[in-house]
Amino acid sequence: MTGKTTSEHSDWHAKQYTLFENERTRPVRDLLAAVPLDGARLAVDIGCGPGNSTEVLAERVPGASVSGIDSSADMITAARRRLPQFRFDISDVSTWDARGPFDVILANAVLQWVPDHERLFPALVAKLATGGSLAVQMPVNLDEPAHRLLREIAADGPWASRLKGVERTMRHDANWYYALLKPLCARVDVWRTVYHHPLAGADAVVEWFKGSALRPFLAALDDAERSAFLQRYRDGIAKAYPALADGTVLLPFPRLFIVATRGER
Repeated sequence: MTGKTTSEHSDWHAKQYTLFENERTRPVRDLLAAVPLDGARLAVDIGCGPGNSTEVLAERVPGASVSGIDSSADMITAARRRLPQFRFDISDVSTWDARGPFDVILANAVLQWVPDHERLFPALVAKLATGGSLAVQMPVNLDEPAHRLLREIAADGPWASRLKGVERTMRHDANWYYALLKPLCARVDVWRTVYHHPLAGADAVVEWFKGSALRPFLAALDDAERSAFLQRYRDGIAKAYPALADGTVLLPFPRLFIVATRGER
């Protein structure tokens, strides 16, 4: 393979992710607005990214000890630069071993990348203090045109064998998460929201997904393949999301929200 290595290619994504920071931060504000935060003393942002979600968390729990983890060194570097007053560590959510107990565990747009939710979610609840909350927001857009296109293009090209199984496949609905968490918690609140993000045409939609769903696909390709893949994806996006008269594309983006609050131990 020529061009950037997988690790080199992955290291640009903090900058790419923040191209649409306002749109990506709005869901975490909506999520934390539903979390009981009175008296929170210890809060952590797992999958903190470049620190935009951690910043919102810190604003909502003034005086609390706030930290963040992420598996990406690039993201952690960006978070430390943005919020030098807080501690950020490189860690994998699936093997994170901090005990807490935490008053808030925030997981904004990260757990969709992590397998084995039947084990993971109870393990996270176990790290909560009495009255503490696990606050989760996950995209639930695998059936949207943008993701269907990814699967179709990945399966139809010289890269098919390398891209097989690359896309995330986690599909659980609100009923599943409620049934999993309710026996462990005093209160579980689950809801779904579809955001409609105004973007400047098909190119902007492609740039949006370069910061998320496209990353694992592009990381597996060399420069020439990456260019070909992106061109096919851009052409498909233009057909799937017709622009309005002023050139704007409203990108529908469904997200699932969960606030699970632990009762007495």
